[in-house]
Amino acid sequence: MDYKLPADIKRELQCKVEDTTDPAYGFIPNKRPIRDHITHGVINLDKPAGPTSHEVVSWVKKILDLPRSGHGGTLDPKVTGLLPIMLGDATKSVGALITAGKEYICLMKLHSTVKKTVVKEIAQEFTGPIYQRPPVKSAVKREVRIRNIYYLDIPEINGTKVLMRVGCEAGTYIRKLCHDMGEALGCGAHMQELRRTRSGPFMEDDSMVTLFDLKDAMVIYQESDDESELRRVIRPMEAGLVHLPRILIRDSAVDAICHGASLAAPGVVKVDSGMNTGDMVLVMSLKGEAVALAWSLMDTDAVLEAETGMVADTKRVLMPEGTYPKGWITKTEKKDEAD
Repeated sequence: MDYKLPADIKRELQCKVEDTTDPAYGFIPNKRPIRDHITHGVINLDKPAGPTSHEVVSWVKKILDLPRSGHGGTLDPKVTGLLPIMLGDATKSVGALITAGKEYICLMKLHSTVKKTVVKEIAQEFTGPIYQRPPVKSAVKREVRIRNIYYLDIPEINGTKVLMRVGCEAGTYIRKLCHDMGEALGCGAHMQELRRTRSGPFMEDDSMVTLFDLKDAMVIYQESDDESELRRVIRPMEAGLVHLPRILIRDSAVDAICHGASLAAPGVVKVDSGMNTGDMVLVMSLKGEAVALAWSLMDTDAVLEAETGMVADTKRVLMPEGTYPKGWITKTEKKDEAD
């Protein structure tokens, strides 16, 4: 089975014009000063069973002495696995994970035995767009909605226990999926165990860290000024945005975007292939820094050909104003020059 999520779309940067970046401004993401690294960082956290996602985020803020942080999708207290946590200013980018898809390993318990072939046949009927009403214990309004199941594989069935690997759209309730599959099988079923193994670009691999890893890294830094372990457990926030189409811009255009301006065609240096009008995109500096999240107003080919016009509408600024020198003139400054 092809285990593909929306985050797995392959793209290549297409060059519009040649340009260079001034090393005096900004930083390559993994070369930021340590405090900036933390406040523009993301943790690929392995959530333990027991605490709520909110409690885990609260502990992370306390360990790192941060006023805010946010997670990329709630996990119930008993559920374990991948919980991306955006730190400080990177919290603004949490919403970008919504489009990337998630993966779970689930143990479903049937209420009576069913032939393995029948279970697998029913599983295929729950692949693709499905209707779901959130369960009673949920944080959203209980309205029927459509959610996409990208893949639903059953690697093992042992009696009434069914092991499933599910790739799905954000906002899919696996507990409800198990219940609905049980109804379709005519025997009833419930979710017995659940672990999230992927959230967009974040995977269950060597980059996952525990709360203990984070605490140890912070203590080492506080006691010895050794940043290496802290940089290992905290990654640049750009690591959580690699699934988005990218638009790389000139240094002279960066500060205007940081002030909320829309991106004009003359400011574009490179653009990813496969970008469509209306896509959420990542506007980046030539050093690879996240400048802002935006909605594309053109597709890739149109951007490459455009000499004028707006290319993207800025949605959420991620870089502080003044990081790069101002390359634009206000109406007041134009008036002063005229005088």
